[in-house]
Amino acid sequence: MNSEINRITLSEVQQMVDEWIRTVGVRYFSELTNMALLMEEVGELARIIARKYGEQSFKEGEHTSISEEIADVLFVLICLANQTGVNLEEAFKQNLEKKSLRDSQRHKNNPKLKNRENPSGSSN
Repeated sequence: MNSEINRITLSEVQQMVDEWIRTVGVRYFSELTNMALLMEEVGELARIIARKYGEQSFKEGEHTSISEEIADVLFVLICLANQTGVNLEEAFKQNLEKKSLRDSQRHKNNPKLKNRENPSGSSN
């Protein structure tokens, strides 16, 4: 896509998906179909992660793009949000606030998380 997508809000992404569905996709699949598709996409992501970070190895010629699979999961999740009237920006803000209040000391006081390196090498 073009460079104007460098910085977009969740609301804009929801609008972009809606526009794509209405022009290219013709219409939304049913919520139940999209839920099944979401599980399918999550499974594809899980397969790649299991092979990259777990004990399994990739098969010859197997698709290995984590970013592509995460984008597939996100697309279907946005479809579901659009279909069910969920404003993802508001829902995310509310969810982060809830987690911040509920877990403000929980993770800091978890002995399982102390002095342990993140196995993936990235920070959370």
